Amino acid sequence: MKRKLLMITSVLMFGIATMFSQNEIHLNDASFKKNVWDYSQNSSWKYEGNKPIIIDFYADWCRPCKMIAPHLKAIQAEYGNKLQVYKINTDKNPQLANLFKIRSIPTILFVPADGNFKQIVGYRSKEQFEEIVQTVLKVEK
Repeated sequence: MKRKLLMITSVLMFGIATMFSQNEIHLNDASFKKNVWDYSQNSSWKYEGNKPIIIDFYADWCRPCKMIAPHLKAIQAEYGNKLQVYKINTDKNPQLANLFKIRSIPTILFVPADGNFKQIVGYRSKEQFEEIVQTVLKVEK
């Protein structure tokens, strides 16, 4: 009986942890069109999602990009299902970088549920990212 109860508790705990832990998602052109904006159908910016997102335009060789990656990963873990962090490799998806006229990386887009995004360029501390999440995305922990 104790073993069965322990097993049920473990399964429930794993399910709850899985439900609240969400990973950052790497986007390509097709998944960007599906999850963020189908620019082939609508030439004007129109966010297709229903919750706030952060889009990290980065490259594997970019040192500041590597420095902010843990900050964004931590924000995704801490805020869970309240927001979604997307990553776009500009070397593999130059058409997406061109859509937003990105000339320098890292460039981060903060897109609230209403869809009017704020774009920042360059390194920021985790605390600065959290402040932007709270003020621009209007998301609290």
